[in-house]
Amino acid sequence: MHRRTTETTTPRTAPSPRTSPRRRTRRAATPFGAALCAVTTLTLLGTATLPAAANAPVATARTASASTQTSTQSPAAAPVVTRDDHPRSEALRSALVGLPDDEATAAVVLAGGRDGRFEGSAGVRDIRSGRAALADGRIRAGSVTKVVNASVVLQLAAENRLSLDSTLQELLPGLLTDDFTLPVTVRNLLNHTSGIQAGAGLNGPWEEQYAHRFDRLPVAEVVRTAVAKGPAFAPGEQQQYLNINYTLLALVVEKVTGHPFEAEATRRVLRPLRMRASYFPGDEVGIRGAHNRGYQLVDGVRVDVTRWRMTDRWAAGDLVSSPADLERLLVGVFTGKAVPRSQLEQMFTVPDIDGATMSAGLERFDLGDGKVVWGKSGARPGYNAGIAATRNLSRTVVYGVTGTTAKESGGPVAARFGIPAFG
Repeated sequence: MHRRTTETTTPRTAPSPRTSPRRRTRRAATPFGAALCAVTTLTLLGTATLPAAANAPVATARTASASTQTSTQSPAAAPVVTRDDHPRSEALRSALVGLPDDEATAAVVLAGGRDGRFEGSAGVRDIRSGRAALADGRIRAGSVTKVVNASVVLQLAAENRLSLDSTLQELLPGLLTDDFTLPVTVRNLLNHTSGIQAGAGLNGPWEEQYAHRFDRLPVAEVVRTAVAKGPAFAPGEQQQYLNINYTLLALVVEKVTGHPFEAEATRRVLRPLRMRASYFPGDEVGIRGAHNRGYQLVDGVRVDVTRWRMTDRWAAGDLVSSPADLERLLVGVFTGKAVPRSQLEQMFTVPDIDGATMSAGLERFDLGDGKVVWGKSGARPGYNAGIAATRNLSRTVVYGVTGTTAKESGGPVAARFGIPAFG
């Protein structure tokens, strides 16, 4: 048996009604949030460039030292831009220059809003052939999956099939241990204030992750190991971003509807929004159809990580999509097509907790000067994705990137390819 490790974060806290207020330790910034902290030194002005690594070799074995690595080169090519009348076109085009490099082998950026549009791509479809990157290829969307999940739950709430104040104890009796003496509500799960700790995950050191990339981790085991730890804090007292919240929401969806989560999400969100390139891979390790290959940069060597089983992420992060589909999701959510307007405000409501930024499925970012952006980023091995917009859709951006250190560099990726749209 290989060792399974769990995700960890530092929670955001609110004063407990049972204790005097105290200074709280805020959790580490999420990828998009980290981007905002770095924006002045990266690409807000569209002038930053990153070190090129077009000559990095490719490996297909477990580690960078494998004998199968090659020295195949893929020189950088000029970005392919098909729409270029956005106010921030120059900055967005600049972000694409130099690919492939240390940060990514390919990127697609779609920016829109009231004042114009930018559509651009750069990099390579795969390192070995050096073919130009696909502008419409599929990507792993990572935690952007949570936007779909939240949309399904809020639809059910609008249909009065559940209440946001319904408890896990009521909906899934027997799931929580006796250590959970306080009610955990659907709302707590949606905005990451449940207090439930992370369960088992296929994480750990790079070598371990790669060696077990095709392993299966049943949802039941993820849940069992999470609830066995007991609560980390009282529900509603802190905000701690964890996948387990959305894993449990998917189980609630299945209990309420009697159907698999994937089927409900497809019927309620993907199909109505015409997200035809999007699907839930389940047990599949590959990506269907045309796609840019994903790589992990290890000691200067690119390791192909395109094929990877995502069962440990499930409804919290396993969606396969495309940049165009993610843009449909973004617009569909903000305009009330994915979430009935009676529940839409939940997507833009952050709990009154010190340091909290997460709402139901989205995250709030203050760019300064009164400018607020709502969005969600995601990362899986070899792939970064992000969606963001102002509340009134005056500015929008979607990016799909084959990031070479996707999980570790979500912030810089967002700062480079996403934030410039709002400058």
